Amino acid sequence: MLLNTVKQSIPVSTTAYDVLIAQLIEAAANDLRIAGIPVFGVSISTVQDNGQITVADHSTITDPSLIRAICAYVRAHFGSPADYDRLKACYDENKAQLQTASGYGMEESYV
Repeated sequence: MLLNTVKQSIPVSTTAYDVLIAQLIEAAANDLRIAGIPVFGVSISTVQDNGQITVADHSTITDPSLIRAICAYVRAHFGSPADYDRLKACYDENKAQLQTASGYGMEESYV
């Protein structure tokens, strides 16, 4: 599910880049986690069978804000986009908003 959503955002319809896109999805989730944003439900693995590598997507992530951030990360880092700076700024803004939003980044303080 997540892999197809991200591929639509690029847009890519072939499976030729699935391994690369899966790696970028994992990198995006890790980058968000490093920034203190809890990301659960991203589960993409590669399986090698008879020399063929396929991607298995078992992701259960449904949070639209996290999915949007992951899509923005992948769009910025897939290939060599002419508008990399704009796409990277978009991802950074998504990440910053998540870091300050209740339930994602900084803990709520109860007085």
